[in-house]
Amino acid sequence: MPTSGNRTRRTCFAGALGASLTLALPAGAQTIAAVPDQTSRIRLSNRDINHVVCVGGDIDDVKFSAEKGLAVERGGADAWIKFLVLETDDMGARTRTYVTTPSEFFVACNGAIYPLYAEPADIPAQTVTLVPGRAQRARANEALLGPLVEEERAVGIALAILQDRVPASFSDVAPSRDRLVLPGLAGASLTEHRRLDVEGAGLSVREYFIAASAAITLDERDFLDTALGPDIFAVTLDRLALAPGETARLIVVSRSVQP
Repeated sequence: MPTSGNRTRRTCFAGALGASLTLALPAGAQTIAAVPDQTSRIRLSNRDINHVVCVGGDIDDVKFSAEKGLAVERGGADAWIKFLVLETDDMGARTRTYVTTPSEFFVACNGAIYPLYAEPADIPAQTVTLVPGRAQRARANEALLGPLVEEERAVGIALAILQDRVPASFSDVAPSRDRLVLPGLAGASLTEHRRLDVEGAGLSVREYFIAASAAITLDERDFLDTALGPDIFAVTLDRLALAPGETARLIVVSRSVQP
């Protein structure tokens, strides 16, 4: 049973025990998110350099109409878009004209095409994050989890979430906002904090916060309850004893109906 300070983390499997695994995850902030194979309407700065980031791969190509007054450079996972400024000099009076005509970009990122319809505007430089689509996420999850047996997958996923290192290839699903009280745990209530779909791996994950109104000792087996999800495979707690007012984190890994 691994321990960390005064916290104890244990995992209960529905029928099996597994080994611990920490998943290495990419992380990245987004300003504007674009998805593959459908046109994203965005606004870009018409005076500053805009940044495009491919999540999980490289930008292989950017197609655009150069005659519209554009400059594009790319390298690795990054590309930079600049709308060129027309500067004229009339008898010593210099005038700058900024591009206002929209442009289309077709960015090849990580095996998919991202169509961008960009409207230039007088705004600061923008960052466009090209996020993976369903097929890309499934491939990434298969590469990440494929070499592992099912028990190792569940433990690795739980540890990654407890360490706040969620893979970019996991899909966020809106969590339920209802509070739950399970049979035998009258002194504690559960609030679903996060729900994730691990596409391509046949797994889904829910994270709950457990709040205690009285001192309570927790047991993973108490949470093998269909109220927390169908076909539960593994349950992980970050601590087993709660004093009044304290909170624990609970990770529930379930087999998905569809992979």
